Amino acid sequence: LQPVESGGGLVQPGGSLRLSCAGSGFTLVYYTVAWFRQAPGKEREGVACISSSGGSTALEDSVKGRFTISRGNTKNTVFLQMNSLNPEDTAVYYCAAGRHGTCPQDVGKYDYYYWGQGTQVTVSS
Repeated sequence: LQPVESGGGLVQPGGSLRLSCAGSGFTLVYYTVAWFRQAPGKEREGVACISSSGGSTALEDSVKGRFTISRGNTKNTVFLQMNSLNPEDTAVYYCAAGRHGTCPQDVGKYDYYYWGQGTQVTVSS
């Protein structure tokens, strides 16, 4: 049981990417889902969160106004739309599925049960 991420790649500064997360062996419909990222030499940080209904979301301060988290029409896929990317956004991005509930203000402070393998995002000219 594992979320599966896709959509990473190389993009120039100022560009956009959309990451996708889907459940493998289970459905994400019943879980609060978050995106984390980890850059080389840095700790993993929570970036964005969305509740199972999609009615509750949270974003880390450095990505507010640039990133958007959403669910697809069936709610089994979670997207992270990333705009105005800069080199500081370079990291491996992970999808995590956690207990049903409202997103915490601090995305990282929550119970996440399932983690994906990650997808690399590189922002460079």
